[in-house]
Amino acid sequence: MALLHDCFDVLDIGQYFKPRHMRVFEFKLARIQKTGGIMKQLFAAVFITSVSFSQVSAEELDVRINGEIGSVTVETVDGPVEIMRNQDPDATIDPKYAKTSRNCPPFCVQPIEVAPGVTTVGEIEVLELAEKGIKLIDGRTLDWHLDGTIPSAINMPYTEMASRLDEIGCTGGAGNWDCTNAEEVLLFCNGPWCGQSPMAIKAMLREGYPPEKIYYYRGGMQAWHSLGLTVVEGQM
Repeated sequence: MALLHDCFDVLDIGQYFKPRHMRVFEFKLARIQKTGGIMKQLFAAVFITSVSFSQVSAEELDVRINGEIGSVTVETVDGPVEIMRNQDPDATIDPKYAKTSRNCPPFCVQPIEVAPGVTTVGEIEVLELAEKGIKLIDGRTLDWHLDGTIPSAINMPYTEMASRLDEIGCTGGAGNWDCTNAEEVLLFCNGPWCGQSPMAIKAMLREGYPPEKIYYYRGGMQAWHSLGLTVVEGQM
């Protein structure tokens, strides 16, 4: 009986997998794998079928992104990832992003316009840009990035931005960058109260990065989490 419970639990986790489920998933799957015979073979077949059909069509989703979009698939270093909203109607926001009040400074509310010429965007625009292959930059420090980020995002902490512009199309070096061929990029951090990506953007502009090539997702991870959008573990 315990084995059957493990099977159903793993199938449920596998359907809408999130990084925070990893430990439970691995424990239950390992316990199933220790059981030999027909039960293990049966479970393997059912599990593969479940995962194959978990990428449901937009029309079958109860919680869509909007009236036209059910999900968006983006390319990441680990392969394609489907971004969709959490389909559990009882889901709540990650506690790390439920807090309303943080000391200001440093956690002060950011303006809609972070700098002249920089375009501020919302979730739909983030998805459209990501789908087009525009580089998403997580401007937070590494510990925040590793804990969870937007699929396809790379980590360029605000503290390192001025020295790493060669990764996004500029040539030269700090204090002497040529950004004639700079890439279009989108930056984000923890939310409207987070100054990390605004500081990164200001550093880019000081170094000569063209503002029209920069998008700013002010809502950041707090808004992303509040909408139940897919989050993945960050990369080193």
